[in-house]
Amino acid sequence: MTQSIATWKRPEDMSFSDWIESRVARFAGRKYDWNALKFQADFDPKYRRAQMRYIGTGATGVADDSNTIPAEHFTFSTMVLPSQCEGPLHVHDDVEEVFFVLKGRIRLYLKEGDNYTETVLHERDVVSVPPGIYRGLLNESEEEALMCVMLGTPKPQIPTYPDDHPLSKIKRQS
Repeated sequence: MTQSIATWKRPEDMSFSDWIESRVARFAGRKYDWNALKFQADFDPKYRRAQMRYIGTGATGVADDSNTIPAEHFTFSTMVLPSQCEGPLHVHDDVEEVFFVLKGRIRLYLKEGDNYTETVLHERDVVSVPPGIYRGLLNESEEEALMCVMLGTPKPQIPTYPDDHPLSKIKRQS
């Protein structure tokens, strides 16, 4: 599927300065969305985390956010992972996902078939997880962790969970 780049073109009736400003997503204009993945936290509080969207809506299931820069080739958000909370093991079959740790320390779990590994990401560490590999995150520390999350497509598919994971049986609210 070819994505239009219409938002890259400056509208004829808009000044260059106004157009560039329309492509800026300022921290002051954002708020953390604790509801984007609330269905997971409702199932088990250990899955509580928040997303702050900057470019596109990511793969959390948020259908639209008019307060973001339109996504052309990737999405970009920040994610707060509270102490002792986790992002459950999940897979994106359609897209690469990048995690960049801004603050804290995160244990990353990766699984493909019978292959399993884990590693710890520290501040300013980055990982690029290819499509088709299950990934999960755990903040084992006593402090909240903050990371950037990028997905390599403007509208990623909703991730899926391993068949034996309890979240695979949960009906997501629209």
